[in-house]
Amino acid sequence: MFVDASKEVPDAGAQAADVSAVAALDEPTRRRLYEHVVRQPGPVGRDEAAAALGLARQTAAFHLDRLAEESLLDVVYERRSGRSGPGAGRPAKLYRRSTRQVAVSLPDRRYELAGRLLAQAVEESGTTGEPVRDVLHRKAEELGSHLGGQHDATGLVDLLERHGFEPRREDDTIVLANCPFHALAREHTETVCGMNLHLLRGVLHGLGGESGYEACLAPRDGRCCVLLQPAA
Repeated sequence: MFVDASKEVPDAGAQAADVSAVAALDEPTRRRLYEHVVRQPGPVGRDEAAAALGLARQTAAFHLDRLAEESLLDVVYERRSGRSGPGAGRPAKLYRRSTRQVAVSLPDRRYELAGRLLAQAVEESGTTGEPVRDVLHRKAEELGSHLGGQHDATGLVDLLERHGFEPRREDDTIVLANCPFHALAREHTETVCGMNLHLLRGVLHGLGGESGYEACLAPRDGRCCVLLQPAA
């Protein structure tokens, strides 16, 4: 099973959307409405929400629609009367929690990505007998190659920036100031740094080998364990 990069590796645009969604919940009334909706077993109407929180219907409608715009709530239309056909009336506009997951991490962390790669490696190893670490390295490199192939027009530094590595040039090398797997790498250094190394090797391969860099392990406090240096 291959990790779908479009879903599992959010770029800067997706991160900005998550920040916007979290910011929308900073407004107290909007936050109360969101919490009310997600606690209900079924979709909630504007009148019901307004009455439950002691708000004017117009106020409730405004904030519910804002939550829907941020994809924190889904909008559905149902006839509450249970009737259908002519004379049944217009369907009511209702709100329910969306399936979207919102996560904001500063600095940028990608623990779900690491978890999915590790889970895939364990499952495939159990099926094929191939060592878990070998599978993990292969899966990470496949994903990196996919990412590189998807972003070949943007350039290496921009790609690394979009995926949370915070690249910066130091002389002829590219230092990665942020490790997206920081906490895992501290506790499981060999496994996670090896995964990251192969992920970035895949990125370079996916860019067509024209980046002029190669990935190598060069652990140092305060930065990612992988360094990109000029290819030999």
